[in-house]
Amino acid sequence: MTQPRYRRVLLKISGEGLCHEGGFGFDMAELTAIARQIAEVAQLGVQVAVVIGGGNFIRGEALSKSGEIQRSTADYMGMLATVINAMALQEVLEHLGRPTRVASALNVIQVAEPFIRRKVLRHLEKGRVVVLAAGVGNPFFTTDTCAALRATELQADVLLKATKVDGVYDSDPKKNPNAKCYTELTYRQVITDNLRVMDMTAISLAMESKIPIIVFNLKKSGNIMRVVSGEPIGTLITHTDGNGQPIIAHLRAENISLNPGVSKNAN
Repeated sequence: MTQPRYRRVLLKISGEGLCHEGGFGFDMAELTAIARQIAEVAQLGVQVAVVIGGGNFIRGEALSKSGEIQRSTADYMGMLATVINAMALQEVLEHLGRPTRVASALNVIQVAEPFIRRKVLRHLEKGRVVVLAAGVGNPFFTTDTCAALRATELQADVLLKATKVDGVYDSDPKKNPNAKCYTELTYRQVITDNLRVMDMTAISLAMESKIPIIVFNLKKSGNIMRVVSGEPIGTLITHTDGNGQPIIAHLRAENISLNPGVSKNAN
């Protein structure tokens, strides 16, 4: 049996991860595949909290640019979209036999528990997957920032940033076919080079809390298990390398991207 490297993980999934690229809403095959990977990891005894985005329905910032809907209102609409996604993921996980709870930063008690840190920790200790919905409950903060905040609050061992690419690249692979994927970076390099793996607030919070981030490809079957087991996939973002030395942009030997249409931004 695979031995997990981490005891408690915070998994960040974008709303777009629940559908095909460029799609809208849910693709049940995609949703089920993700839920199955999460259930398999939880079966090993890993405590799994999931922060889920809502971009497959609404992106508040983009919606507000029309000028007709204020940014605050648009962001709250996006938070409600994450509740929809969380409910769907919960249903599929429980269909697979994995007890799951949805904890929301907005008060929607008919469909989800309120986020209470101690209660969420208790769920995790009992082996339940907890899906964290509605971001931080305030406008102008992304679900990436929510992921860094909840990882800190819940004392996660690692923040797993699930994306549609293999990690963070040194240049735009859509424009540069020889673009290479970093194996390791420091938080400071991400900020200085404006790599936009996550928003700067999220990176700064992870840096202050010293929570490592692993950016990896969600669309490869079994990758959640691989990353939790400690296999060297994706890009590790932390303070130092394994020898305690500052990381100087370690690159993979070859371009391993399966989706060369995405640049430095791993969202």
